[in-house]
Amino acid sequence: MAQAPKYRRVLLKISGEALMGALAYGLDLPTVERIAADVKDAVEAGTQVCLVVGGGNIFRGLAGAANGIDRASADYMGMLATVMNALAMQAILERMGLPTRVQSAIPMTTVCEPYIRRRAIRHMEKGRVVIFAAGTGNPFFTTDTAAALRAAEMNCDAMLKGTQVDGVYSADPKKVKDATRYDSLSYHEVLARDLQVMDASAISLSRENRIPIIVFSIHDRGALSAVLKGQGRSTIIEERG
Repeated sequence: MAQAPKYRRVLLKISGEALMGALAYGLDLPTVERIAADVKDAVEAGTQVCLVVGGGNIFRGLAGAANGIDRASADYMGMLATVMNALAMQAILERMGLPTRVQSAIPMTTVCEPYIRRRAIRHMEKGRVVIFAAGTGNPFFTTDTAAALRAAEMNCDAMLKGTQVDGVYSADPKKVKDATRYDSLSYHEVLARDLQVMDASAISLSRENRIPIIVFSIHDRGALSAVLKGQGRSTIIEERG
């Protein structure tokens, strides 16, 4: 008998860079398909799933600001990049037979729904995957903060962050060979050690709403399903004591 998932409803945060695969920029279709297959497995196992997808594979606001575009305009450009990624993810998921809805914090009703909290919850209750695009709809806020905000609004049991590595390390393990890997951390430890898992506002928002953050490798097929069962390699960030 298949093991029931540990979490009833989760938000999965995927960076734009995770969708590039081995490419320098843009979307790597096999990578998007593999991530979509993991999401489908999670839904079929009984977990309600919503997603926040970044836009760093197309445009990064801070980089734009450094090149002479004012920060607010650059951030809006980044938000539009997340809409492109969300539509791509929707197309792949629906090709796999999974019903989805894209909701954008910046209204663009020709291509997707506007963000409406009660409607998003209803979609998930009906077994649809909801993909949140355009961040919070405001400049100066990252997609990490948007993910923490949506996880709280959707009453999620956990926020899962799919990254390039299998958890949280004391330093970038690709650059520092003896970096320490953590199995668990408190929100305070993440902030105090400046571990760069997510920005401080996202960590604080998750702490206030007691939403655990689970960091795992998005590149390992089946890792999402394992994490949802409380298995596999990951780092969990939650309140202690």
